[in-house]
Amino acid sequence: MQNIKSIYFAGGCFWGLEKYIKSIHGVTFTQAGYANGTGQNPTYEDVCRKNTGFAETVFVKYDSDIISLDFILDLFYEAIDPTSLNRQGFDIGVQYRSGIYYTDKSDEEIIIKSIARLQKKHSSDIAIEVTQLKNYYPAEDYHQNYLDKNPGGYCHINPAKMEKLKDYIIDPYKYGKKDDSSLTDHQKYIAYSNGTEPPFENEYFDNFKKGIYVDVTTGEPLFFSKDKFDSHCGWPSFSSPADPKAVNYKTDNSFGMRRTEVRSRNGDIHLGHIFSDGPKDKGGMRYCINSASLKFIPLEKMQDEGYGVYIKFLE
Repeated sequence: MQNIKSIYFAGGCFWGLEKYIKSIHGVTFTQAGYANGTGQNPTYEDVCRKNTGFAETVFVKYDSDIISLDFILDLFYEAIDPTSLNRQGFDIGVQYRSGIYYTDKSDEEIIIKSIARLQKKHSSDIAIEVTQLKNYYPAEDYHQNYLDKNPGGYCHINPAKMEKLKDYIIDPYKYGKKDDSSLTDHQKYIAYSNGTEPPFENEYFDNFKKGIYVDVTTGEPLFFSKDKFDSHCGWPSFSSPADPKAVNYKTDNSFGMRRTEVRSRNGDIHLGHIFSDGPKDKGGMRYCINSASLKFIPLEKMQDEGYGVYIKFLE
């Protein structure tokens, strides 16, 4: 099981943090505990009242074939205030400090580079402690999966962030290399010159087979067949992207119109436009996309081409 990796996160009360992290696609195990303090086998009272220096921590195992450490770190940052020292939400004290504790030395460089990227987004200093794990002890049984057992229990993490996690299934770090060597002149025109294909004269407008549509330059998943519908406009139409962060949006005032352009996240190529005349029962949006910017992987080939982890999202 070389693909199963471990990391430890501290970020305020571990009740909410455990619930949040275990909702991440690719995380296989979580456990609430106490890390990097003095003494052995601390109790909750020891950690809160006896100046032991332990941090409330979540022990995480994840499948590196599905999700990278880089992406887990990005999602962790979204759950905390990374500039707050010894405090998250209403919880104040050393035990509520934010930290990333690793056991694999090779993770250190990844974490340090990730923190550097995070710092560029903040004017205040990042207050996340980064160090090798010194010790860790599981918390008492009643702390484990606390919010599952007590749905109305205290949580310092915004519930809306918890809800969004179910949609964040595409790891952007796995699709960062851009390759347009096999693109035709037509595809390059659409992708790089914001071109538009003729309606009803493009490859996928009438394709309704099961599968996944990916960025033609990076292979990053962009749309699922389950979200494709016949809009009768002559271009592939989707009610939503495979992952809300897989596409970016840009105001387009060309041709005397005011539209919203859709571009791929990593490839940064022109995909098409988004309109608000889609099916009401699917959110009301229509992603009108050029076939030339996409590559379709049929269901029967998804496993062999490295997209097997997304098969369950086609239904």
